Amino acid sequence: MGISMVNFMGSQIIMHKEGYQKSIKFDFFNRRRNLSSGFKPAEGKVSSFQSGRLLMCKGEAMEFEKRTSPDEVKKELEKCYELIERLGRGVLYLGSSRMGPDHPHFLQTLELGREVATLLNCTSWSGVGPGLMDAATKGALQAGKPVGGFKIGREADEWTASNFHPYLTTGTYLTCRFFSARKHGLVDAAVRRNASERTAVIALPGGIGTLDEIFEILALIQLQRIGSEHPVPFILMNYDSFYSKLFEFLDECEVSGAVSKGEVASLWKVCNENSEALKYLAEFYSLP
Repeated sequence: MGISMVNFMGSQIIMHKEGYQKSIKFDFFNRRRNLSSGFKPAEGKVSSFQSGRLLMCKGEAMEFEKRTSPDEVKKELEKCYELIERLGRGVLYLGSSRMGPDHPHFLQTLELGREVATLLNCTSWSGVGPGLMDAATKGALQAGKPVGGFKIGREADEWTASNFHPYLTTGTYLTCRFFSARKHGLVDAAVRRNASERTAVIALPGGIGTLDEIFEILALIQLQRIGSEHPVPFILMNYDSFYSKLFEFLDECEVSGAVSKGEVASLWKVCNENSEALKYLAEFYSLP
């Protein structure tokens, strides 16, 4: 495939790859998204280009999001907050969409989702996609607790051909058009407005999308901009030392002075096993 489209905070980028003489240039603030006249697809790579639509050589269509005004993002944000108010805040799970039922981390996550939902007796939130997000969802459902989520139209690996979840009812999740609205929803689902609310952020093994969400929330906590009146526990599940290389990098950041010594460690709790995470949450909320 000659080009790929990446969503970033509600905007679209066309990335330049081999087979093209010139990359496509986008003006992020131009709603009409005019392409530069220098775009020349290599022969055989793209069969046709139409307004707002790319037809790939394999017959696959990729749609551009058409946003006529900022009000569309605002309306989707409002829907996110309405869903949270209806289902209640709780535990937010961040994790890979590619680690399916045959992966050892899937079973660990399913058990964690079930035990945390039982312990905190709250709603479990995620991107309601496949992989570890699905494991956390199923675990909470096994515990008989509510689940909610913010799906995005396109997962890293397409789970279904539609924007609908395979088994959750439509009233428990929202399929977002814009990543910006989805990000707001995921963060707000874990904030604590009062001391009686039990929420948490649990980061599971994952790739680029998971790392993006992890460090975005870490930055919000660090800068005290997460919008929570009470502290929110942040747990990083380091199954099978999955994040060991990341910790080495963060240590190098401390050595170079990019972050203060001990700063990152103060923002989250690293747990290698589910039992550690459950113990930490029980102690955090003074639960038996």
